[in-house]
Amino acid sequence: MQKKNNMKISKNIPLIDQHDKYGFWGGKFGGSFIPETLKKPIEDLTYKFQKLRKDKNFIKKRDLYFKNYVGSPTSFIKLKNLSKYLGGAQIWAKVVSEANGGAHKIYGATVHCLIAKSLGKRYIVGDTGAGYAGKMLSMAAKKFGLKCKIFMGAKDIKRQRPNVEAMKKNGAEVVPVTTGSQTLVDAVSECMRYWVSNCDLVHNCIGSTVGPNIFIKICAWSTAQISRELMIQVKDEFGKIPKKLKLINCVGGGSSAAGFWNEFMNTNAEFIGVEAGGPKNSKLHAAPLTNGSKIGILHGAAQYVIQDKEGQIGSTESISAGLDYPGISPLHCFLKDAKRARYTSASDEDALKAYELVSKLENISPSLEPSHAFAEAIRLAPKLKSSEVIIVNSCGDSLKDKDIIKQRLGSYIR
Repeated sequence: MQKKNNMKISKNIPLIDQHDKYGFWGGKFGGSFIPETLKKPIEDLTYKFQKLRKDKNFIKKRDLYFKNYVGSPTSFIKLKNLSKYLGGAQIWAKVVSEANGGAHKIYGATVHCLIAKSLGKRYIVGDTGAGYAGKMLSMAAKKFGLKCKIFMGAKDIKRQRPNVEAMKKNGAEVVPVTTGSQTLVDAVSECMRYWVSNCDLVHNCIGSTVGPNIFIKICAWSTAQISRELMIQVKDEFGKIPKKLKLINCVGGGSSAAGFWNEFMNTNAEFIGVEAGGPKNSKLHAAPLTNGSKIGILHGAAQYVIQDKEGQIGSTESISAGLDYPGISPLHCFLKDAKRARYTSASDEDALKAYELVSKLENISPSLEPSHAFAEAIRLAPKLKSSEVIIVNSCGDSLKDKDIIKQRLGSYIR
């Protein structure tokens, strides 16, 4: 049973806690659509997390690992050359790709391993698309002495070779998923099936803000570190939060955007999420919010989902493995319908152009995921005044995309 729709953002309650007693944000997004087998493990995990997030010793331990292992805080820099080249608004970047392993996924992986240890679990399992979540989980599992298994679509294994090699080097077992589209959506499904059969011994780390309610909360709580750092950095740089501030983030499952925006929820900052628009010459995409998808159930939660005429999960396509997902976090569905965030999309071609321009002009080299966000920043900046500020979450490093970039552009810039 669901409560009446309530598409309002509360100023006094953390976003992850703004769900009803059934786990639905806005009365219709999220929930926990799970088999009976998982009811007890989900209840246990929910109870444990709610206890740990209030435990000062656990918070102290988390922050210590974020500082000494993850590498917090990551840099906040002005992209002077790009800003000058485009004219208009100032463009800045939160360089989360500096984090250990090269992406934001290390925050969630570290927290999940800490939770697994507190639960007495020796095994941890996860899913991955771009390979970020898998790579980071394999790193964290090795750090904390946990055995690790990663499910990854066979298509993604081919196009994200560097991260696959890193997972194996860290001692993780990489399980190719050959069903369906052989991408992230199928990897998440297979990972969930495995966990259903092994939940007594294994802890499940869902790599994004998707899945049953508790996994969304753990992931968003972990990546909120990004905006905690950014809030301090912005105030240090500008003295206050700029009156006209746009925070632009790529959106696939939605984990980096949830973390990037969290601390700015009660400010006037404009949130812009950029989905994967796919190839310009194709009708396929991975942009359920931008293209008006219907609500469906995917991986244990209600959300906007790309569907075919029969209501089955529709096909997607994106040059970015990390954004190639038919659903979207219930948090983002809530933010969209509450009109707190605006969502748009960038094509494969625009993302490649953005990667090329940023990498040539600046000392950062964004992966294809944040390159979608940079594409929107590049489009917007010339239309704005120099007093306006755009901050892009450069949440991943391009090294994993080297082969694709070489194939499409003829060379790789770093």
